[in-house]
Amino acid sequence: MKLARFHVVDGPVRLGRVDGDLITDISEEVGTSLRAILPDLATLPGQIADARGETHRLADVVLDAPVDDPQKYLGIGMNYREHAEEARQAGIPVPTNQMWFNKQVSCIVGPNADVMKPDLSDELDYEIELGVVIGRRCKHVTAEDARSVIAGYLVANDVSVRDWLQKRSPTFTLGKSFDTHGPIGPWLTTDDEIPDPLALRMTLTVNGEVRQDWTTSDMIYDIYEQIAYLSQVFTLMPGDILATGTPSGIGAPTKNFLRVGDVVRAEIQGLGALENRIVAEV
Repeated sequence: MKLARFHVVDGPVRLGRVDGDLITDISEEVGTSLRAILPDLATLPGQIADARGETHRLADVVLDAPVDDPQKYLGIGMNYREHAEEARQAGIPVPTNQMWFNKQVSCIVGPNADVMKPDLSDELDYEIELGVVIGRRCKHVTAEDARSVIAGYLVANDVSVRDWLQKRSPTFTLGKSFDTHGPIGPWLTTDDEIPDPLALRMTLTVNGEVRQDWTTSDMIYDIYEQIAYLSQVFTLMPGDILATGTPSGIGAPTKNFLRVGDVVRAEIQGLGALENRIVAEV
């Protein structure tokens, strides 16, 4: 299934089932919060498939962030082999263990929302990432069992303000958490639809120019190892988002940063695409 939060212009946010270029409102059957239904997702396919709410063309609605209210939005740093090498060349220390940081959940926006370039920085960067959404409360999950706690996947752009990330703060949190710097979507694709999440092509373009083009197979720590590592420390909750690392091609090594007016498109095989315009800070 593909599940999305959406609204028509000036209307309330609804929950929908995506079929091709159509979206059917399922809110009367299951409510409007995707996070709330994640623990019961395995028992709902029939109910969702049979929903007969109003159907819209995707082109006629606004897609909102699939999960706008996670308890945690976590990202892992330098988790692709080629990216770790380009980071080293840019003078960024490469960790010897999994290195995690918080993105404050207030940064989350929808798949076609504007992304703000802060006035205080000219080092705005992009990072396409496979987003993993946790489906049930879990602790001390083994890597072998980790897939059983995944609700599904989405596309994430881990937008980063490089000078705040590497120079202005002793942690990554500030440089990763500016408002609008967490576009996700376009919908949640449930785990059963993706045969192998570790074999997906990822492509990011800026104004049509390819900047990142790689596959999820290049992860240093795969998504199951990530879940096992994190769940040793704290309980993962339904709706928690894990941004699982970005491949090579980010702007930092070449100083090829984003500018106002740029359009960033991030697409992952089988999961859809984000398309966000860079705008000046208001």
